[in-house]
Amino acid sequence: MRIVRFTPHNEAGLGSDPLYGVLNDKDELLVLKGDPIYQGIVPTQSTVHLSQVKVLAPVLPRSKVVAVGKNYADHAAEMNSSVPDEPIIFLKPNTSVVGPGDTITWPRMAESIDYEGELAIVIGRICKDVPRERFSDVIFGYTIANDVTSRDLQKKDGQWTRAKGFDSFCPLGPWIETEFSPANQVIKTSVNGEIKQNEAISSLIFSVPEIIEFVSSVMTLLPGDVILTGTPAGIGPMPAGSEVSISIDGIGTLTNKVSARVN
Repeated sequence: MRIVRFTPHNEAGLGSDPLYGVLNDKDELLVLKGDPIYQGIVPTQSTVHLSQVKVLAPVLPRSKVVAVGKNYADHAAEMNSSVPDEPIIFLKPNTSVVGPGDTITWPRMAESIDYEGELAIVIGRICKDVPRERFSDVIFGYTIANDVTSRDLQKKDGQWTRAKGFDSFCPLGPWIETEFSPANQVIKTSVNGEIKQNEAISSLIFSVPEIIEFVSSVMTLLPGDVILTGTPAGIGPMPAGSEVSISIDGIGTLTNKVSARVN
């Protein structure tokens, strides 16, 4: 099922606080009680049409966003890097998360900012040292991410925290798909309608089960944590005012616009 986090418009009569709902094939949302990641799927009697809401980031991580670097061989090659022997992981702050339709803010100190389309995992329960055979036990669902990066700051700093940690540098959405199973689905990224990335998720160097096993061996994962699985080749800059869309078969499309560089 598709779990949408949203705020209703005034005419919906549901108040103004963020809510969750299950989206059906008629673009209707069955409103849920509370946060389904923490409380499970508890339906109410209320429904609202998708046109009557603002769709938000499908999860607002209370703890962390963990990202995997250089997890497609062709991307490692375009970065003039070898294929890693084990997953390379780093953290993005939860304050970097924004939702579909939100603006990616180009910070003053960055000369340019790049898109990186990625499959994202949403963790459903507290876990540590998860064997790869049981990876699905701890996953609530999947969504789409843009691991926005300032390549010049990444090079300047020699590490990735500032380059990937600005506010708005982790768009997520448009919803969580709980029945998605990563296989040969294709991830595509386009800038102003021009396709820049086009790769099968099966090309991941480290698969989702391997990622879950590795990350959980390093740190405890909490409900609502998000793991970004890496980006394929084709990364590049997002010009001011551009529209960036990332699509994954079986999930949907995440679209955001880019601001002018902040003065």
